[in-house]
Amino acid sequence: MSAYRGVRIADFSQGVAGPMAAMLLADLEAEVVKVEPPGGDRLKDHPGYLAWNRNKQVVTLDLETAEGLAAAKTLVAGADVALFDHAPGRLEALGLDGPTLTAAHPGLIHAWMPPYGTTGAWSDLPPQHSLLAGLTGVAFRQGAWGDHPIHLVIPIAWYAQGVLGAGAIGAALYERTRSGLGQALTVSGLHGSLEAAPPSWILGEPSLPRGTPPGANPRYRLYQCADGEWFFLGTLFTNFYRKVFQVLGLEDAFDALEADMLAARDLLEGMFLSRTRDEWLEALRANDVPCAPVGRREDWFAGAAVAEGGLRVSLQHPTLGEVAMPGPSTKFSRTPASVRGLPQAVAAPPAWTAKGAAGTPADAPPLAGVKVLNLGTVIAGAYAGTILAQLGADVAKIESREADPFRSDGAQFLAYNRGVRGLGLDLKRPEARELFLELVRSADVVIDNYRLGVRGRLGIAYATLKAVNPRIISCSINAYGETGARAALPGFDPLLQAEGGMMAAQGGEGDPILHTIAVNDIATAATVAGAVIAALNARERTGEGQEVLTSLMAQSLLFQLGETVTYEGRPANDLGGADCLGTAALHRYYACADGWIGLVAETEVQAQALAHLLAVELGASPLAEARDGELAGRIEAALADWRRDEALSALRAAGVAAAPVMRGDEALEDPWLAENGFVEGWQHPRLGPMVTAKAFSRFSRTPSGFLWPTPELAEHSAEILAEYGIAPERITALMAAGAVF
Repeated sequence: MSAYRGVRIADFSQGVAGPMAAMLLADLEAEVVKVEPPGGDRLKDHPGYLAWNRNKQVVTLDLETAEGLAAAKTLVAGADVALFDHAPGRLEALGLDGPTLTAAHPGLIHAWMPPYGTTGAWSDLPPQHSLLAGLTGVAFRQGAWGDHPIHLVIPIAWYAQGVLGAGAIGAALYERTRSGLGQALTVSGLHGSLEAAPPSWILGEPSLPRGTPPGANPRYRLYQCADGEWFFLGTLFTNFYRKVFQVLGLEDAFDALEADMLAARDLLEGMFLSRTRDEWLEALRANDVPCAPVGRREDWFAGAAVAEGGLRVSLQHPTLGEVAMPGPSTKFSRTPASVRGLPQAVAAPPAWTAKGAAGTPADAPPLAGVKVLNLGTVIAGAYAGTILAQLGADVAKIESREADPFRSDGAQFLAYNRGVRGLGLDLKRPEARELFLELVRSADVVIDNYRLGVRGRLGIAYATLKAVNPRIISCSINAYGETGARAALPGFDPLLQAEGGMMAAQGGEGDPILHTIAVNDIATAATVAGAVIAALNARERTGEGQEVLTSLMAQSLLFQLGETVTYEGRPANDLGGADCLGTAALHRYYACADGWIGLVAETEVQAQALAHLLAVELGASPLAEARDGELAGRIEAALADWRRDEALSALRAAGVAAAPVMRGDEALEDPWLAENGFVEGWQHPRLGPMVTAKAFSRFSRTPSGFLWPTPELAEHSAEILAEYGIAPERITALMAAGAVF
C-alpha cells in the first residue's frame, strides 16, 4: 500500500504542471481521473503527455454543456481533491471555483494551479513557459554573452510548479487528518518560478552579475578538451579545487591562482586543451575530483547509470509500441511509488460516492507540529527544509562549527535557508551523537544530503534512527543514488546538468551552456519536501515512519520528464543555441526601444494579425520560420522603434500573446507581480532589509509563509534544545564540552 491509496483526485488540468502534480500523487496510488475537453489536452500530442498522465483514467467531458458540467460536479462531489489550472474568472463562471466547491463539499481540497498569476493583466495569457520566464525575471537570470533574455528549452518553472503542487495537496491532506476539513489552495506558475529561481536581494547592495554560458568561476565551469569534447569541473569547495592543481602538478601555484580567477581560468582552459576528455576525466576522478562529461539526454536516459539506479520503466502503447520513461524519482521503503500504466481512456467517470465531512476549523499552517532535524547543506538539502518551513514545519538547521559550506551573507544563501532555526552540533563527538538520537525520539523527520556511507560512519543511519523512534521519517539525498558504480561519488548540480543532457540541449548545435538556475538542486529540494509530506500521510495510516531516498540523478530525469519519454519515431525536442531567444520567429523574445517583450503566435490567424500590425511580410510558412531567420529579422527591425508598453498593448489587442520580459530589479517593483504576492520584504537582524519569495503556495484556511529570518550559525541552539526537553544544566555542560555551540 502506498501513501495516497484511497485518495480520489479529479484532475481537470492540462499541459505540464497540473497533470504532473496529479501524476506524482498517482505514482503513490491515488486514484486519478483526468477530465479532458472534447479536443483533448492541449499537449496531447507531446510525448510527455504519456508520462505526465500515467497511472490515470481519462474521460472526456464538455464543460460548456449542461450535461458535461453536471457530470463534472458529480465527480467532484465524490473526490478528495479537485485540481484545476484555468485562467482567473473561468472557474467562477462554471461554478467550479474554490469557495463554491469547498462550501458545498467541506472535505474537498480544491487545488488551483494557473500557469501565471491569479489576478491582473497578464494572468489570462495562453500557457507558454517563455512568457512566464519573461514575466518573472527568469529569462534575464540565465547566463548569456549578450545583455538580453534567454529562452530556456526545459520548462523549469512549470516542472517546479508541478512538484510544489503535489506537495501542497499532500500538506492539505495531512492537515485534513487533524481538522477533518478540506480547503482551497493555490500553486501558480509564479510560485513555480519563485521556487526554481528565488529572487533575493539585500537592499542597498548591487545584484550579482548574470555570469557567462560556460560558467564564470574557474573552479565551477565548462572546459573543452583536445578532442573538442566538453566536461564540467564541479569543484565548488576548496578541498576539491586544490586537488585539481595536484592532478595538474601545479600545487605550488594554487594560492596565487586562487586569488586571481581570470589567470586561473586562462591556465585551466589551456591545460585542459592539451589532452582528450576521457584522459582528463580518468585522471581527475582517480583523485576524487567532481567532474562529468557533457552528453545528450537521450544517451543519459538509455545509459548504465540510469538503469542501475532503477530509474527507467517501459510500457506498451497500443499504437506506439514500447514507450520508455523515467520512473518515480523517490524510493519509499514502506510505501513505494510505481508506474502501473499509461493514460487509459474510459467511457464515463467512475461512480464515486459523495463524501461527507465534519470537523473543527483550524488556522494553524498545514504542517504545524511537524518537527524536522535538517542536516542538509548547500542547496538541495537545505532548501528542502525551507520549503517545509513555509508550510508550517518546525525546522532546525543543524551545522557543525565548520558550517554549511554554502553559508555566507549572500542573498542566495539567505533565500535558500529562510524560515528555519539554527542548531550547532558536532556529530563527530560521541556526546553530540547521543544528544542527536535523543532529539530524534521526539522528532518527525530527519533530512540529510551526505555522501553514501557517511550516515553509517556518523552512527545515524536509518536503522539506528528507527531503533530510537519507529515513527521517524529519514530522507537522504545523494548525487547518484544508492546502487551502481557511481553511488559513492561526490556530485553537484552542474555535473548532472552536463551528463544528463541539459547543457547540450540548451546549447543546441553550439557549445554547451550551464544553466544559471541550479536545476537539479531546486528540483531535489521540492521533491524531498513533497516526499516527506507523502511519508507523513503514510504514517497517519500505518503508524510507522520509513526511509526515503532520492538523488540529483533522479531529478535530472524528473525535470526532463517530457523530454526523455522515448518511443520509435517520437518527434525531436526543441534545442537552444548560443544566447537563444526562442524556438521560432513567432515564438521568441524581441527588443523594443525601451525593453524586451516575449511574443507567441501559434496560428495562421495570429501570424496574419502580427504581420498587419507590424507591416512585415510573412512568407509562405510563417509558423515554421526559424528563430534567427529572415522573418525574425523583419520583426526585430519593426519592433525596434516601438516602446514596450505600446507594442504589448497593440499586440494583445490584435490577438497575439505577448508579455514584458522583466529584469530582476524591475520584478521587485512590478505592480502585477506585487498584486500577485510575488515577493515580500523582511528584516534580517544583522544585514538589514531583504526581499525574497513570499511563499510557494497559498491556502484559504491554514496560512503558509515564513515565520523566521535566515538564522546565523547556531543562533538558536539553547532555545531548540530546551523545546526538545533537554535540561538547562545539560545544555550548559554540552556547550562547555564543545558538543553543542
